[in-house]
Amino acid sequence: MSKSVKVKKGIDINLLGKADKSVEKAKASDVYALKPDDFFGLVPKLAVREGDEVKAGDPLFFDKENSDVIMVSPVSGEVAEVKRGEKRKILEVKVLADKEIKYKDFGAWQGGSREELVDRLLKMGLWAFIKQRPYGVIANPKDSPRDIFISTFDTSPLAPDIAFLISEDKKFFQKGIDALKMLTDGNVHIGRQKGDSFFSDITGVESCEISGPHPAGNVSVLIHHTAPINKGEVVWTINPLDVVLIGKSLAEGRFIADRTIALVGSEVESPKYYKTRIGAQISSIATGKIKAGRVRYISGNVLTGSREQAEGFLGFYHTHISVIPEGDEKKFFITDGWLAPGLDKFSLSKAYPSWLLPKKSYRLDTNMNGEKRAFVVTGELEKVFPFDIYPMQLIKAIMVNDIDAMEKLGIYEVEAEDFALCEFVCTSKVGIQQVVKDGLLDMKKEFAS
Repeated sequence: MSKSVKVKKGIDINLLGKADKSVEKAKASDVYALKPDDFFGLVPKLAVREGDEVKAGDPLFFDKENSDVIMVSPVSGEVAEVKRGEKRKILEVKVLADKEIKYKDFGAWQGGSREELVDRLLKMGLWAFIKQRPYGVIANPKDSPRDIFISTFDTSPLAPDIAFLISEDKKFFQKGIDALKMLTDGNVHIGRQKGDSFFSDITGVESCEISGPHPAGNVSVLIHHTAPINKGEVVWTINPLDVVLIGKSLAEGRFIADRTIALVGSEVESPKYYKTRIGAQISSIATGKIKAGRVRYISGNVLTGSREQAEGFLGFYHTHISVIPEGDEKKFFITDGWLAPGLDKFSLSKAYPSWLLPKKSYRLDTNMNGEKRAFVVTGELEKVFPFDIYPMQLIKAIMVNDIDAMEKLGIYEVEAEDFALCEFVCTSKVGIQQVVKDGLLDMKKEFAS
């Protein structure tokens, strides 16, 4: 019998524009790109130059600190541009795609030892899908994790239905699980949403049924309530859609970058699912499907995703593109501004009377409705943070770089995404997720030296 966990702290932010369960094939993107910033903690070193020809599965760049960890091209074609930022930081590696994709052939995986499997995953570029705790970086292939964790559902705003996306590839999900089992002497844990039986027949896993509001679908919740991390321990995590890609890529002997994503949000004419590839240009999916007006494109969900232009690219790990109002238009202070009654506004603190008659879905924009101010104790963060951790104290310990306090307050158990709701409800408008990322990198540097 699987374990059952009920998450009580958190909040569901119901936004307009959830995807209908219909799938279309998106227009093929002319250009695809990998962005080193998608790989937290990675220091990229180029493996190609502009003008080079690559196949799908050929390396584009690798981790300077661990050259075995490579990021490979999702398509074949010509390396069109290496976009750089300040201090020549690599921002994007763009590939002008061939009309017909050519793949680097690795040969179908026929089985072997753990060492052979690790080597195959590294050479195929599949290792980048596996992350480790602590720190939330790409896993070190030299480590042997205590356990591996997979959350099979997503509770973030406008999140896609994972079971629906995997429905046609369930056998490859099982193949991926079988491969992951070889990488650990411990257990592979999966978190299932309460009432969802889709993953109930997956073998070789320890199952936990989880219910409650966001962030119940975060893998950190699964870890925290099943087998918390102790100092000195390493566990690995992976997205369920990436488990499918590992299973499928190993079976076919080539790097499969196929991704079915959801185009969602209040500014999308007809939100639905689209078949595309990792790194596709957002315009290839969204053009002609967005309402008039100023909008913001977000690769990922509205709480943790990255801001993009229409000419930008789908993030390596992202499963949806969110499109919401920019929110920079002037508002009349009596009808829409600070003196408005707020009958259609969302508020966790019950500052508006809308909590008496809550709407099913809200059309929210990006306006923060205030500026950054003193970071004071309010008790708001604790209401949406479902861990036995003091979020305010941990964040302040990170701000002053108190390594000992960060350890004692549980930084090993969390990633920045776990603080997304804390950032959302914070009246001080502090960029809490970036603070946590800085803290995790500080901890990594401290114990790597």
